[in-house]
Amino acid sequence: MNSTVASPDTLLAQCQVVYDSLLLSIDFSEPRFRCALACVAFNPIFWNIAARLEYSTHILTKIAGGAKRGCYLLALTIFSLGIGRDYMYEQALRLQDTSPYMQCDALVYLGYAAIGLGQLLVLTSMYQLGITGTYLGDYFGILMDSRVTAFPFNVSNNPMYQGSTLSFLGMALVAGKPAGLVVAAAVHLMYAIALWFEEPFTAKIYARRDQQRGDKKLQ
Repeated sequence: MNSTVASPDTLLAQCQVVYDSLLLSIDFSEPRFRCALACVAFNPIFWNIAARLEYSTHILTKIAGGAKRGCYLLALTIFSLGIGRDYMYEQALRLQDTSPYMQCDALVYLGYAAIGLGQLLVLTSMYQLGITGTYLGDYFGILMDSRVTAFPFNVSNNPMYQGSTLSFLGMALVAGKPAGLVVAAAVHLMYAIALWFEEPFTAKIYARRDQQRGDKKLQ
């Protein structure tokens, strides 16, 4: 039996056709799509600025009347912004076209698996960290006694961010919407940028705490 193998040029042309089809399925001018992207960008920028401002001025602590209350206030704000972002994402997907290249059972099952894994990572990390650990309590002086190593932190350094990204990706796959892939990529990018600022600053906070502990032992 003869078998034909597509040439590299043919494969490249087929890939280009698929890419063009996916790209043409996205309405970049749709207002809710743009709003969803804006929310994705705004949220991590906001909480990083708010947390740095709190660390340097204790403004939220003063407004709320205590460090823990200030952290709860920031947590409520971040949580509310997250709900708004998710709502805009859902609404944006409804108004975008589906792609025939994404309408298959395998991708739907993969999407549900991504959503399930993503929510597992998010919920278990919140359980391990608590409210103050999840919502930047370090910047309020509410530090954890030791590094959390239980699941999901034994399989991921940043399960909250990775879980959230997986959830966005999963929704895009289940819906068969290429626009959702763009938003999921934006979520991943913004979290990567956020970590670039957060990780060294958080390490600095704990290093200062450890140094202070060491100085007290020497006294």
